[in-house]
Amino acid sequence: MVRSPAPSSFPWVVAIAFVLVWSSGYISGPAGVDAVAPFTLLAARFVLAAAILAPLARWKRGPLRMDRTTLAKVALVGLTMNALQFGLMYLAFDAGLGATLGALLHSLSPVLTVVLAGLVLGERVRRVQVAGLAIGVAGVVLVLGPDIDEAGGTIGVALGLLSILALSLGTMGQRWIPSGVDPWWSATVQFTASIPPLAVLALLVDGTDAVSDPGTGLAALVYLAAVNSVIGLLLLGALVRRGGAGASSSVFFLMPPVTAVLAFLVLGDTLDLRELLGLLVAVAGVAIATRRRTARRREPTLS
Repeated sequence: MVRSPAPSSFPWVVAIAFVLVWSSGYISGPAGVDAVAPFTLLAARFVLAAAILAPLARWKRGPLRMDRTTLAKVALVGLTMNALQFGLMYLAFDAGLGATLGALLHSLSPVLTVVLAGLVLGERVRRVQVAGLAIGVAGVVLVLGPDIDEAGGTIGVALGLLSILALSLGTMGQRWIPSGVDPWWSATVQFTASIPPLAVLALLVDGTDAVSDPGTGLAALVYLAAVNSVIGLLLLGALVRRGGAGASSSVFFLMPPVTAVLAFLVLGDTLDLRELLGLLVAVAGVAIATRRRTARRREPTLS
C-alpha cells in the first residue's frame, strides 16, 4: 500500500539518486545517437533492459501472470511510453535538440498529464496547475529564443514536443492497466513490446551502417539500459514506495537544472543569460504546478 508520508519523512537520498540517474539520460542519449543511429540504439537498449529485468521479475515475482487483455494493455502503454516517446526524443537529439532543452520539455510532462486528464477524462484540474503549465511553456519559449536552429530547428523542436505528448499520454495510459498487475512484469512487458517496431524501424531507416563509433555507442547503450532503464525504474519504485505516489512528480522540476549542470560538466554546454532565465522560469512553473500533488489511486511499486 502506498501512503503519502509526512514531509519530514520524504526520502531525499532516494529522490536525489533518482534525479541524478534520470537526468543523466539526457546526457547519455545525445551521446548515444552521435555514435549509433537512433532506432538502432533504442532497439538495442530495450533488448538489453528486458534481458536484465525479466530474470529479476521471474526471481522476485514468479512466472508471468497476465491474461491476454491485460497483456495487450500493458504492451500498448509500453509502446507509447518507450518506443514512441523515446523514439521521438532520440530523433530530436539526432536533429540537434540539446540535453537541457530535452529535459526541460519532459519536466512539463506531469503538469501536461494533469491538464490532458482534465480535458480528455474530465478529471478536476486546479488553476495553479494550468498556471504552472503556462509559466513552464513561457520558460521553454524563452529558452528557445528567436532562433531555434541551435535547438535542432523546427523539426527538432517539433519532435521534442511530440515526445512530451507521448510521455503524457503514456502516463495517462498507466491508469488503464489494472491495479493488481505486478510492476516488475509490467515493466518487462513494456520494454519487450517496444523492441519489434523499433527493430523494424532500425532496419528500414537506419540501415546496416548504423554504428559510427562502436566504443562510445556500446558505453552509451549499457548505461542507458542498465542505469537509466533498470536502476532508474528501481529508484522510481523506491521513491513512490517511501515518499508517496506523488513523490516522483514533485521532483520533476529538478531535472532541467541538474541536466544543465551535467551537460556543462560532461558535454561543455553552456547557457547564456536569456536561456538561464528561461530555465528558471520553466522550473518555477513546474514546481508551482506539482507542489503538494497526491495520487488519485494506489498503484503497485517495485518492492
